[in-house]
Amino acid sequence: MTHPWHDVKPNRVTPQQFLALIEISKGSKNKYELDKETGHLILDRVLFTSTHYPQNYGFIPRTFGEDYDPLDVLVLCSESIVPMSFVECIPIGVLTMTDSGLNDEKIISVAINDPFYNVYSDINELPAHIMQEIRHFFQVYKALEGKETFTDVIGNRQEAEKIIKQGMDRYRNVIEPKVTAERKLRG
Repeated sequence: MTHPWHDVKPNRVTPQQFLALIEISKGSKNKYELDKETGHLILDRVLFTSTHYPQNYGFIPRTFGEDYDPLDVLVLCSESIVPMSFVECIPIGVLTMTDSGLNDEKIISVAINDPFYNVYSDINELPAHIMQEIRHFFQVYKALEGKETFTDVIGNRQEAEKIIKQGMDRYRNVIEPKVTAERKLRG
């Protein structure tokens, strides 16, 4: 069985262009997460607030963030994307935030095959309201759970590429050796 976090070929994930795995469709209140052991999605919770995900949400395979998860990614697309679908993306920026005391970067990307969004190459080119909506969502989506999140800086494409590179390096140094060792033990 292939695992969507580990088994994407390395050449399919670069700081400039990558496959993203969608966990949550745009417009959903269901918060799915990848079960790291099985590689399947599991329903973490239904959002307690009346908000819904403003864009398709998932992660970048073969990356490892400072929050001990694969790097999060929002995929701007004019349509909802079915969970567990891979989407070819380019990064255009990053939203940095703090969640439960940990740095939690959200890479902002566009779906390469969506003619409505693939004209954008940097977050500064987007209509301002798109990022205002995304930032607002992450400021309030856990409020009724009694949890606080803080959005910090919105960075450009170069900053996003730097964070992706760091996440790829972290994965290669921390996660990949563990996965290789576990697979050798299983035969």
